[in-house]
Formats: sequence, structure tokens, C-alpha cells
Amino acid sequence: MNYFIGLDSGGTFMKAALIDSNGRQLALSKVPAKVLNTRQGWVERGLDDLWDDAKKAIIALLASVEIPAHQIKGLSISAQGKGAYLLDKHGRNLRNGIISSDSRSLYIVKQWQEQNIPEKIYPVTLQTLWTGHPVSIIRWLKENEPENYANIGSILMAHDYIRYRLTGETQAELTNMSESNFFNSLTGEYDFSLLETFQIEAVWSALPPIIKPDELAGYVTEKVAKETGLEIGTPVFGGLFDVVSTAICSGISGSSNTLNYVMGTWSVTSGIASDVLPMTHNYVYGHYVLENQYIIHEASPTSASNYEWFADYLGADGEFDHQANQQLVAALPPAQSDLYFVPFLYGSNMGLGIKSGFYGLQSHHTKGHLIQAIWEGILFCHNLHLDRMRTRFPNAKVLRVTGGSTASDVWMQMLADLTGMTLEIPSIDETGSLGAALISMVGAKEYASINEGLEAMQIDAKCIQANPEHFDQYQKKYQGYLRLVGFFKAFEEQKND
Repeated sequence: MNYFIGLDSGGTFMKAALIDSNGRQLALSKVPAKVLNTRQGWVERGLDDLWDDAKKAIIALLASVEIPAHQIKGLSISAQGKGAYLLDKHGRNLRNGIISSDSRSLYIVKQWQEQNIPEKIYPVTLQTLWTGHPVSIIRWLKENEPENYANIGSILMAHDYIRYRLTGETQAELTNMSESNFFNSLTGEYDFSLLETFQIEAVWSALPPIIKPDELAGYVTEKVAKETGLEIGTPVFGGLFDVVSTAICSGISGSSNTLNYVMGTWSVTSGIASDVLPMTHNYVYGHYVLENQYIIHEASPTSASNYEWFADYLGADGEFDHQANQQLVAALPPAQSDLYFVPFLYGSNMGLGIKSGFYGLQSHHTKGHLIQAIWEGILFCHNLHLDRMRTRFPNAKVLRVTGGSTASDVWMQMLADLTGMTLEIPSIDETGSLGAALISMVGAKEYASINEGLEAMQIDAKCIQANPEHFDQYQKKYQGYLRLVGFFKAFEEQKND
């Protein structure tokens, strides 16, 4: 039996899973991610901290099994996309990594919007433009940290940086870099004219060679082998944008009636297609792992992390009892409360700069009402993305849902009732790790293709049907939520006049 490691670098944890060639997860280790919030709107990671988390996860994983390191035939990484993780011109860490949920470049993006730059670049990049894109961050560095800007040697994303530390090789992985706004979706290459548009052409030479997900990137170095217990020369493969990894494991490839919902740090709704259709809404198109296919998605940092943020406030003696919270919500009538929550703690999907908040809070509201409102608000944010995606995928009837929130049957029933769609929850706890391991299996020729690997793994799913009696009530409250966010937006605009 051959074994493979899938690293999953997320917003909350660094995870490492050992997967055998039948797709069975034999062991999993988790290390809390170190995230720095030193200023309003800043979300960073120390680059050495990121690497240290990856090492700790690998060391703990290998210590938990009795499998010789030489039987591990490949390793790959699934990670959050966007952001900027920079090396200097000597290959050393330049500064802290800036995560995709960072919003320090908000004023720059607003300026670009006033100049109609998003509309100008979309036909080339098939991307929207917001604060977490590398181009926005790099432009901010030019204006605010000119010495760092002048010393940029390599522009990486999270999994590119971890792969660099494993192998000593600098590359940019395709599924992530295709959504960077450095990348021309028509030519499949970097585009210098885009850098000119953003006035950051000086970093052209810092864009690394592009590598495909299952392409061999390099080998574990002797130094890393000594530090982690991995075998010297273990192959390391390109890796994946975590949205792509989840889409693979959800099984939506090739289906026009199924969409993937990710409920984690981000609200993500994804579908797979082979063509770009002219639409009134600018959808995000990224390169998928299968040739000549795009992953099309809507996303915002408005999902379950907004619930987890309340752990210190809603827990008892430091404990956040999800099971007890679920029972509190189950005891309440569906969508009957007049309490609303806008889950914009980390960013908005209805306009730049809109803040989070409750509305309608009264003395009779209980802890259960607060949790119910938080869950509803998160689902309403997802539903905004779903409404847009249904225009692009009009035959969609099924949602394949992944993420930690799927452990709550009550929350999942709320989702089904709000959307009126059938939910399918794949029997996979760690889609990021499995997707990364699967990519390494294909790279190592364990399987001829992604689809062959998925077929061999035979992943089943739990089904949840919508209760039609609750649909109208949820839709009524959803419309109220949209009006409320409109007021939030108007207030934010007037405040800044």
C-alpha cells in the first residue's frame, strides 16, 4: 500500500492527513493557525509561523502512525486563495503574509471602481476586483511600504509558500494564480498589461513560473526531512486552491444540476462548466483541475467564522457547546423571530465597507434567538450567492454541502428549507486534505486521473430534503434581511460623506 499526505492550510487550522491509495484517511493532525490582527482591517500571518504550523502538523501526523516514511509517495497542499506571501530578492521572507480577508486596500479598490477598472479587466481576467486580491495588496505596498515593494522577489500564495519551504523551489499554482488578476484567462499566462493597469509593473519579474495542480514541483529537502521526519526526496506536487479541492471531493464535476456549498471561513457557491457565457453579472471563473473546464463561484467571508467569533460570548465557562446550541435553535419556530444578524465581521458581499450587527434585539430574546439569528444571517449571505449562481446554472436542484457546519442537522435543515433544494452532504470530514492527497496520487501515477481516483474511493452522501411548509417564511425573512443590509449600506455611505 502506498500513502500520501494532504496538507490543508485554512483560516482556522493547519491540517495534515495521511491517506492511503484507496482514499481512506488513516490519521489527521490539526494545529491552530496563528493569525495576526494588529490594526483595523489588517489580517496577517507570520511566514515563519505559517511554515512552523505546517511542520508541526506533519510531525504530529507521522508520530501518530507506524508507517515508514519511505512508503509516503507524495505530498500536496490545499490552501486559502488570494492574499500575498512575499519573498525578497534573496529568497528570504520579506514581511508578514497578508491574508485574503485583509481589507487595508479598501480605499484603492474604491478608487479603481470609480475609474471603471473592474469592468475594463473582467473580459481579460474573468475576475472581480476586491481587497484580498494580490494586485490590490501589492498596490497598497507600493503606496505605503515602498521599501518592501522595491524588494519583492517572489509573489506567492499560501500553498506556494509552504511548497517553497518544503522544496526550495518557487512556483505559482494554476488554480490559485488564475484568480489573481495577474493572469490572462484567454492566453493562460501572466499579462503585463494588467500590471500596467494597476500601476505595479515593477513586480513583473517577481511572478513565479506557473505549475499545474498535479505537476511535480520538487522534492522534500534534506533539511526539511530532518525537521519533520519525512523521507528525503519525497515528491511534492503543485496543489490546489481550497475551493477547487472542495469542489473535487463534493463530486460536482460534470453535473449541471448540482452546486457545491462551502460553509467555513467563507461562504462559497461553486459550479463547473466548460464555457464562458455572456451574463449581466460578472461571475468569477477560475481554472479547474480538469482540462478545458472552469470553476465558477461566488464567495465572501460571511460564513461560519461569524458564528465561531461569538464562542467567547455565547459559551459557558469558556465552552462553546454546539450540540446545546443546536437544541436551543431547534426549540424555536423556523424564521419567526424579528431578530436579524448581518454577518459581516470579516467582510461584506453587498458593498465595500459595510459592518456587521444585530437589529431588532429586545429584552425577551434568548441565547437561542441570538444563535438562530446568526445562523439565519449566514444562510442569507449564502443565499445571495446562490441566487446569482442559479442564473448561471438554471437547472441546479441539488446542493452538495461541505464544511464544519454540516455536522449540525438543525442548521442544514434550515438551509434546505430556505433554498427549497435537496442537500447532499458527502461523507468526508476533510475535503481540503483529501483533495490535496488525491492530486498527489494523480501526480505520482497512482491514478490516471482525478475522476478515476474519485470512482475508486466511492464517496457516499447523506441526503436532506426541504420542508416546503417553511419555504415562504424563510423567503419572507430573507427579503427583510436584504432590505436591512440596504439600510446598513446607506448608513455607511452617508457616514463617509
